[in-house]
Amino acid sequence: MKYTFKPLLYSFFISAILLSCGATTGVLSTPLENIDTSPLKESDLTETEKNSWSHLDLAKDTIPGMSVDKAYKDIIKNKKGQTVIVAVIDSGTDIDHEDLDGVIWTNKNEVPNNGKDDDNNGYIDDIHGWNFVGDGYNEQLEFVRILASGDKSNPRYTEAEAEYNSEYQKYSGYKAQYDQIYEAVASADETFAKHFGKSDYTKKEVLAIKSEDEALGKAKQVAQFIYGNGMESMADAKKDISEGIIDINDRLNYNLNKDFSGRKTGDNPNDLNDKPGYGNNNPRPSKKTESHGTHVTGIIAAERNNGKGMNGVANNVKIMSIRSTPNGDEYDKDVALAIRYAVDNGAKVINASFGKSYSPHSDWVRNAIKYAAEKDVLFVHAAGNDSKDIDTAKNFPNDAVGTGPEVADNFITVGSLTHNYGSNMVSGFSNYGKVNVDVFAPGSEIYSTTPENEYELKGGTSMAAPNVAGVAALIRSQYPSLTAVQVKKILMDSGLPIKAKVTVGENKDVKTLSEISTSGRIVNAYNALIMASQIANSK
Repeated sequence: MKYTFKPLLYSFFISAILLSCGATTGVLSTPLENIDTSPLKESDLTETEKNSWSHLDLAKDTIPGMSVDKAYKDIIKNKKGQTVIVAVIDSGTDIDHEDLDGVIWTNKNEVPNNGKDDDNNGYIDDIHGWNFVGDGYNEQLEFVRILASGDKSNPRYTEAEAEYNSEYQKYSGYKAQYDQIYEAVASADETFAKHFGKSDYTKKEVLAIKSEDEALGKAKQVAQFIYGNGMESMADAKKDISEGIIDINDRLNYNLNKDFSGRKTGDNPNDLNDKPGYGNNNPRPSKKTESHGTHVTGIIAAERNNGKGMNGVANNVKIMSIRSTPNGDEYDKDVALAIRYAVDNGAKVINASFGKSYSPHSDWVRNAIKYAAEKDVLFVHAAGNDSKDIDTAKNFPNDAVGTGPEVADNFITVGSLTHNYGSNMVSGFSNYGKVNVDVFAPGSEIYSTTPENEYELKGGTSMAAPNVAGVAALIRSQYPSLTAVQVKKILMDSGLPIKAKVTVGENKDVKTLSEISTSGRIVNAYNALIMASQIANSK
């Protein structure tokens, strides 16, 4: 599951600009309620609010955060609780990051780098986790693998073929658009640099330009569109568009390439028992741009109050880093074995910020989820970024077949919120579903760690899930007697009930939160800890 892509913004750019240019305690507090009377926030977010909005409080800040700061101030205070192991099954995680190196799980039963499986868990020298992708990085999407197999007896072959044709045409169009956009922005940047005699010109200087020069006028028009879409400089725009071009090229050259194979682990991905212990013991990213796992990890567990970067939600966790998600669709085998690895090595919460719409061995993954439930492990899953109702659209992994009976009661699926309380509070990209989405949590523009001691704002349900996983870890740390099933119920029942209508999906349908999720609520750490205290102390 990738971050959200921005084709619509740049498609509009084409028409709007290029064409015109010619191109454990008693109950301590009272839970929050009656929040539908909360005022709408009228002013723009400050820089501090932008970087921490998911931790803020709706009643106090008029931002639909999870009241994490309020929970620490009024409930947790200086109580550390018990250490909880959280497994992040994702792309590589920068376990050496300045804001993460103190919260990384270490397998104390394994002797580092001796080439032996000291703890007999099937994995040699797994000190901080495991890498099921090995030296691989790029991969096909699952429906492309179905076509590449040539097996027309596959019940979804025709569907896969139709989706392939649609996606290939769409991304070929994106490539042409983005190349054209980059050329326009780069040309404008060059025009401004020549006009000002410097490359570090400012937005203020650009907007003050008054000239009859046609080239300068066109450049200013491009800049005004860029500034109007929240970017502060042409350099930022060039960087953003360049990243988009890289994503598009990856999609065409690898994800949608029927002749490409990125598997480098020497096993058969269609045989769950082939080559036990494949992969390697390095869960780090293969390159700096492989940042998804690091960003997810920071949201859950970045070291709190250390004067660096940002604060994770949980204050006493160890992150087990499991690399199973390539630049493309993850293999069901890797996911199933990653879940079992996490469970067998002590994780009490698993974060799964990945997903796909085809899953040929979904039963392997469901069995692993059921195994996690039997071992009292909570599984937190991102709903996906397709703006779809996943009660009808297929989405994996899942703890049921469609909307059928669940195989386990430890599985919680999370949709995404923006910081805009009101009708637009559900992220435009977020999937939803009365049956298959349980709760919503902050996911748009979340500030967190990225490789090599950096930090960025990124958006997706991939960011909403770790926010919930962080709250789950807080509960399991402060109230360790509670089971995974109880924690799931607390997360759902203690959330803030939103009765106001919101827009969702590609068609901007107007729904209530209770129509697009099981709970009809947004996760709230403050309320969750109060309810956890009540339940734990009633035993």
